[in-house]
Amino acid sequence: MAWIYLLIASLFEVVWAIALKFTNGFTRIIPCIVTIAGMLISIYFLARAVKTLPMGTAYAVWTGMGAAGVVILGIIFLGEPVNIYRIIFLTLIITGVIGLRFVG
Repeated sequence: MAWIYLLIASLFEVVWAIALKFTNGFTRIIPCIVTIAGMLISIYFLARAVKTLPMGTAYAVWTGMGAAGVVILGIIFLGEPVNIYRIIFLTLIITGVIGLRFVG
């Protein structure tokens, strides 16, 4: 169950990070609410996950999945640049997260 909590936490990390883009420096109310709610939900599920999982593993997977998700959504929906270097390093993050899942 801890890995499911960690997955949920990571998904909400992506939600708040993407919503943060639309807050316009915390001047737009709806994106601000989504950002703060996403942060709270993400931290809640991370806290649930670390009751069972090692903190280092959980934190690395949480940040790695969040970072990878934000990069992918940024490329797909926000027109962020895509090049061979971004793909290589994104692949390394994903590989690290998968590796930690199997040894953590």
